[in-house]
Amino acid sequence: MRTTWYPAVGELERRARALAASAPGALRLGAVGESRAGRPLWLLSAGHGERQILTVAGAHANEPVGGASSLRLAALLARRPALLQRLDCTWHFLLCLDPDGAHLAQGWAPREPEPSLEECHRHFYRPAFARQPESLPVQDAPGPPVPPMPESATLVRLLDELRPVAQFTLHGIEFGGAFAMLTRPVPGAGQAFRDTAARLRVPLDHHPCDGPDWLPEPPGVLLLPGDRGGSERDPSGFTAESTWLHPRKYGTLTTLVEAPAWGVPGVSDPRPAPDPERAVARVAEVLLGRARDLAAVLGDPGADAVPDDLLPLRDAARELIEVAPSVAATWTAEELSGSRGHFATLGIAARRIPLRAASMMRRALARTDPRTADVLGDLVREWCQELEKTYEPVWLPVPAQTGLHVRTMLDIARRV
Repeated sequence: MRTTWYPAVGELERRARALAASAPGALRLGAVGESRAGRPLWLLSAGHGERQILTVAGAHANEPVGGASSLRLAALLARRPALLQRLDCTWHFLLCLDPDGAHLAQGWAPREPEPSLEECHRHFYRPAFARQPESLPVQDAPGPPVPPMPESATLVRLLDELRPVAQFTLHGIEFGGAFAMLTRPVPGAGQAFRDTAARLRVPLDHHPCDGPDWLPEPPGVLLLPGDRGGSERDPSGFTAESTWLHPRKYGTLTTLVEAPAWGVPGVSDPRPAPDPERAVARVAEVLLGRARDLAAVLGDPGADAVPDDLLPLRDAARELIEVAPSVAATWTAEELSGSRGHFATLGIAARRIPLRAASMMRRALARTDPRTADVLGDLVREWCQELEKTYEPVWLPVPAQTGLHVRTMLDIARRV
């Protein structure tokens, strides 16, 4: 079941139902929880083996490719049950961990063959850090305890019940390069991932800026340090307990696979950067300068009243503007060496953060302050054009994106 577009959250359910109905002996579909707004969380399961594997899709609202990848692999397993028999496993797919966010991001679904970067960003939404369900409240944080979101609690319960040998979390960056993050080394897995990306012509991110305290195994792989605790730190400094790390007590290997929608070959450049100090100062100034531009357009926080249903857009945009200085400070403190590809990745991140903020705030203000929304729309257009001119991103067909997910999952499942 290959698709040339990303299925919206409602389409995911319809296609999963049709798939399960066409293979009643091989596939089962059921709701395992509800979102904050009462939307069902659907689990599609294949096979009846002893070992359990869990794939989590749709953890971020702006990354719908994981749902397409899950349906593709589930269809493959239904057609070829011998794959599951050789692995002696039952494979579960949590089709969309954040259906509320996916509903608000509906429209961030490029249609081939020539999707528009600007048009996609006119529908962009990615929740604020504390509303991303792969994160859990820090247990020893000051103040009264904060309960996890219902989506997070459902995922933790699944992990505790299944105790999977492997957890895969499928992600899709807007533009850049592919990479994988593994919570422990798996012999041969890194090179297999690189070979898969090469066959699919997906550029690898030589040294990703995600997981700033993970160990790079370039190109394109990050490994969790052996002495790490259960919390995860974002480059902004935001720290939360991580569902990636929650099942380590069961011996679970968690693998994050990031597939870009638009590939940027420059992020693969392994050559040393000639002047790292100047390079990091340049990308930090891009981020800070654009954050200042947004702050000047928006004025004081709290002055941007928006309808209740659009508050998540406003809050996420404001948060990105507020964390820009801490992100730039992290880069300045840590990025004293690196490859040209790594600094290309930072340059893309410096543009992605304000572009996301402008896109979401434009949507939030469209009804109540159309004049400011128009100014933000002009910035979105200008920044998309500048990004295209600077980095020459190339749209990657959806089958290539899902292929990277599917082949990586199958390869690692064979190795654990």
